[in-house]
Amino acid sequence: MNLDCLAQRLPDGAGQGELLDALTRLIEDADEIVVCAHTNPDGDALGSGLGLSQLIEARWPDKHVVNMLADNGIEVPRIYAFLPGADGFVHPDGYRFIPDLFICVDLPSADRLGNARGVMERSHATAVVDHHPAELPFADVQLNRTSAAAAGVLVAEYAARLGVPLTSAMATNLLCALVTDTGRFQYQNADPEAFAVASALVDAGANPADVALHVYQSFRQEYLHLQALVLGRVTTFDRGRIAYSYCQLSDLQRTGARQDECDGLVDIVRTVDGAEVCLFLKETEGGKIRGNLRSKGVHDVSGIAHAMGGGGHRAAAGFSATGSIDEVLDVVLPMLRALVDGGPADTTFMKALRV
Repeated sequence: MNLDCLAQRLPDGAGQGELLDALTRLIEDADEIVVCAHTNPDGDALGSGLGLSQLIEARWPDKHVVNMLADNGIEVPRIYAFLPGADGFVHPDGYRFIPDLFICVDLPSADRLGNARGVMERSHATAVVDHHPAELPFADVQLNRTSAAAAGVLVAEYAARLGVPLTSAMATNLLCALVTDTGRFQYQNADPEAFAVASALVDAGANPADVALHVYQSFRQEYLHLQALVLGRVTTFDRGRIAYSYCQLSDLQRTGARQDECDGLVDIVRTVDGAEVCLFLKETEGGKIRGNLRSKGVHDVSGIAHAMGGGGHRAAAGFSATGSIDEVLDVVLPMLRALVDGGPADTTFMKALRV
């Protein structure tokens, strides 16, 4: 499967082609371009952003493209440090220029830009390349195709539309985006398009075994000890249809694990046999709780994430809240029970916990 074949598969049901052409015009009119994803970046955020930057540089070598992390002081998570270009990210506080174009990747809301929001607001033009539902479009060009398994899918299809051959570096970054957002092709979004794009990326030089080695088979011993603690706390209720676990700050201190190593812990909870929806809570600095939600079937967990001030997809979503782990459990678990029972969620105390 090469890019010529991929170009023939480009969906355009919602005017995607027109939006990509509008993005092209913004890029052509810009000299200084910033590409930035959401706070606490995952594999899709990092891989898609890097892949898009490298695509722009390949098609328009005269452009100056900057990859930005949304938060000051945050570094690329260790498991993604192997990605080509991952050592070149800058932080918002070190960037003093006014971009001609600011491209948001893998995020539907400006609220998730963290410290980089100020950079976006002083940019001359803005664009979004994303696969999340967007309640309030905020960019000059807003490409949000929710049927795409990952933002990396849209970047790969943009390369096909431009006729730009993918380098092995671009393909590696985009395959990481696709592999991580489909849960190694285990989630419900692993559709024919995702496999077609993956085939094109491997054909372009991406090595699936190398991506899997770094992302899923290179855990530090400290993280594995933390994983054991989380496994020991897995709890189910409502006839086993709901599973949850959590991680406290003291667990990180006890094991030596790092905050950026916790993102995959929700998938441990997801493996519980019989569980239909799963929740993982992580305590962070400043009295904040980060929640991850997963659905293994027909239930749409994005509504609960939105109700808690977050967002995401039907099968994978997240949110941040104030308070303690017990306080967040007291609010979210009844909402999950109502979801699997098919009834409305009780959100009486929800607003008090939203960040």
